[in-house]
Amino acid sequence: MKRKVSVFWFRRDLRLNDNCGFSKALQGQHNVLPLFIFDKDILTECPENDSRVTFLHQTVAQLKTELIALGSDLLVRHGQPLAVLKNLQDEYDLQHIISNRDYEPYAQDRDAQIQVFCQEQQIGFHQFKDQVICETNQIVKGDGSPYVVYTPYSKKWMALVDSLEGLTEYDHKPYQDNLCATVPEPLLSLDAMGFVTGDHKVLPCDLTHEMIQNYSAKRNFPAQSKGTSKLSPHLRFGTISIRHAVRSAKKHQDITFLKELIWREFFMQILWHFPHTTTQSFKPAYDRIEWRNDQNEFDLWCQGKTGYPLVDAGMRELNQTGYMHNRVRMVVASFLCKHLLIDWRWGESYFAKTLLDFELSSNVGNWQWAAGSGVDAAPYFRIFNPTTQIDKFDAQHQYLDRWVPERHSVVYPAPIVDHKIARERCLLTYKKALDRL
Repeated sequence: MKRKVSVFWFRRDLRLNDNCGFSKALQGQHNVLPLFIFDKDILTECPENDSRVTFLHQTVAQLKTELIALGSDLLVRHGQPLAVLKNLQDEYDLQHIISNRDYEPYAQDRDAQIQVFCQEQQIGFHQFKDQVICETNQIVKGDGSPYVVYTPYSKKWMALVDSLEGLTEYDHKPYQDNLCATVPEPLLSLDAMGFVTGDHKVLPCDLTHEMIQNYSAKRNFPAQSKGTSKLSPHLRFGTISIRHAVRSAKKHQDITFLKELIWREFFMQILWHFPHTTTQSFKPAYDRIEWRNDQNEFDLWCQGKTGYPLVDAGMRELNQTGYMHNRVRMVVASFLCKHLLIDWRWGESYFAKTLLDFELSSNVGNWQWAAGSGVDAAPYFRIFNPTTQIDKFDAQHQYLDRWVPERHSVVYPAPIVDHKIARERCLLTYKKALDRL
């Protein structure tokens, strides 16, 4: 007779501590079988040396070690989730499949298929809120429509969070005896899935009192080694809970850091309400822009060879580390869309392939912000001057010295476009598309 179990399916929540769905699963009637699936439908899009896959594999290995220490194991499978779950049904009498909710379009479609399978097989399918503090339509206007401007959304978010017990830490320890006792399996290797170890490292995040207290003063200066938290990849993969991050911000009373966390949730609910924005402008008129889409100029932008030191520094930092400072992200994105008149979707796609902290909602939201086509976007006539931005945010040239040390030599390329000419061309192109000539 097959063993009756409930499956807890780890996805973007790769931790035992403060994991809502995992804690809830352990409080159920049946022993819990932990599962992680390397999703072939997602991994197909990744290069063989993708550093995010390496980090994912390392994190899964750590999670497996922690579960083995508790007398259980983490089953790790490589395949399409529905097929994996069907095969698991041949080994176990599945009573429930439990996970935390994911809000991206692919995840929504995948989970809808799992829901149908579970209904057909009379298996319970239960999902919990863990990735965000406020989800989907939890914060809407009085008429039920979504907020598309950040400030009123953030005010309502803060008011709601202050009145909720939504920051409670979920403790699994009182219930961990309900884990399935299993004989550990060897972990599937990167090589077996067609990958090799990537070159870039996900850095530890910093939620110390010192970082948070100094965040507002230091966050805009890319040369500051401890000016930002390095939190975003950990939120992306769930190695740290969003509740812990928000509790830290509130404990140290830093509203600037907290508002950055709210921006993440703002963009997540925008994507949930408007999934078409992954490929279409939120403001339809902006899809009439006649992009130049010069492939050679795009390649030079990707390589950090535009002749604009701050743009080049940002792209080289990205290519060599998988990170890019947020202030610099705004400059390089504005430069691509407005100086070069290259479609924001090109830049969004490149960032999606290279950023260690890539998260679809934030990537799309921020690129549309830079292009002027999104919700709460920068107006089309706001065009960053990549030279004066150096004076404001890297006056001592420490960031430039690190990433573009040859900028004063003859080998450094001349600017691929003149700022004044590019600005006038951009304004004319945007005005034409928006019927403002």
